[in-house]
Amino acid sequence: MKKLSIIILSLPLLLTVSCRRNLTDINVDPKKAGIVPSNSLFTNAERVLVNTTTSSNVNLNIYRLIVQYWTETTYTDESNYDLNTRSIPRGIWNAMYRDVLEDFERAKTLIPTDVLDPKAQANDLAMTEIMEVYTWYYLVTTYGNIPYSQALDINNPFPAYDDAATIYNDLLARLDAAIGKLDANASNWGSADVIYGGDIPSWKKFANSLKLKMGMTIADANVTKAKSTVESAAAAGVFTSNADNAVYDYTANPPNTNPVWVDLVQSGRKDFVTTNTFVNQLTTLNDPRLSLFLTQDANSTYSGGKPGASNNYATFSKPAVKLTSPDFPGDILDYSEVEFLLAEAVERGFNVGGTAQTHYNNAVTASIKYWGGSDADAVAYLAQPSVNYTTATGTYKQKIGMQKWIALYNRGWDAWIEWRRLDYPALPAPDAPLTATPVRYTYSVDEQNVNFDNYTAAASAIGGDKVTTKLWFDKF
Repeated sequence: MKKLSIIILSLPLLLTVSCRRNLTDINVDPKKAGIVPSNSLFTNAERVLVNTTTSSNVNLNIYRLIVQYWTETTYTDESNYDLNTRSIPRGIWNAMYRDVLEDFERAKTLIPTDVLDPKAQANDLAMTEIMEVYTWYYLVTTYGNIPYSQALDINNPFPAYDDAATIYNDLLARLDAAIGKLDANASNWGSADVIYGGDIPSWKKFANSLKLKMGMTIADANVTKAKSTVESAAAAGVFTSNADNAVYDYTANPPNTNPVWVDLVQSGRKDFVTTNTFVNQLTTLNDPRLSLFLTQDANSTYSGGKPGASNNYATFSKPAVKLTSPDFPGDILDYSEVEFLLAEAVERGFNVGGTAQTHYNNAVTASIKYWGGSDADAVAYLAQPSVNYTTATGTYKQKIGMQKWIALYNRGWDAWIEWRRLDYPALPAPDAPLTATPVRYTYSVDEQNVNFDNYTAAASAIGGDKVTTKLWFDKF
């Protein structure tokens, strides 16, 4: 009887095993898609890219703190340039490599299978390539030498680092090739493109505006390359109004909501106020964007806390309600920035047409109108001697640098790149700085632990893995 019981109890197990002919099935996650279409990967990569550049999460994006638009209230580490306690360089590194570039690369490999029309394939590949170049631009201007030619290869866990200037030249070549493949008469990603909805003329303007931006970034390091790049981009056609801006229209309801709303409103956080650096400059210039950028303080006026100090949240002005609304768009490149770049190009003797003052005026006006101001506001603002291009104090770098810093509010990463390049405005030291103002991010700690030999060689090649090591384009 005992033997019979053992045999009977064993039957279900034997049946279970015999029914599972392929034991590897147990390693398959039934809730995870086995096949992902290329358009889904493209959409997700665009979304994560914009989220990353827009975020105000202190574990990821602290550029608004570095350039002193905002400062912290209770936890002041990041406002004092502590990048390592929260491993912020690793956060940005992983977001851009793992969550953005990897999806763009996977999309490119699947397009030939998913898209049968060769012309549509060419458009989809070109749009994906342009977004990859955009992503690489931020990595190479943030870290310097990085894994590039050997990156994103699952079979190579220890990629070598490439020279930053060499990478940059290759990115410009890739961008030119992608622009040349865009065809307005062929189909494309369509609605899977959450920035332009597949509008090819808009993509051409975006790509050329990115090319203009990349050319001006290296103007102090390689003027010959910068000049030819900028002039080529301007001739081909860049942004001409705010209607061209590259934005992701967030929705009023989760999950596709403005990351700043997620970070500050949905989470109930009271971590940030504006700085006296920023609000004092806006007040001094009678800037019409003051009420568009910021809330009033406890005294029904505008004031900011000291960068890096422990500031009382209730006392000072905060980011405006508009900026923290769930559907406020994520902006990754805009007309105002393009016009500032053209103004600088004229000053450098590049043949882009127009005058520096006209481009400067267009840039300031575009920013004021984007944030909700009027043409009359812009005219009055630009008429002030302290703002007017012909009478404002300083060199062209100082004039453009100051107004560009103001206009790039809510685009902290770009403001940090431009601040390093133009060296204006002068930013005061925060309350208890760990270092001088960072001019690069240190490499991800994972690279130091896992890819040590290549990391060590890269750190040595750029002059040391420090936040104070200037990168190749930052000459002054």
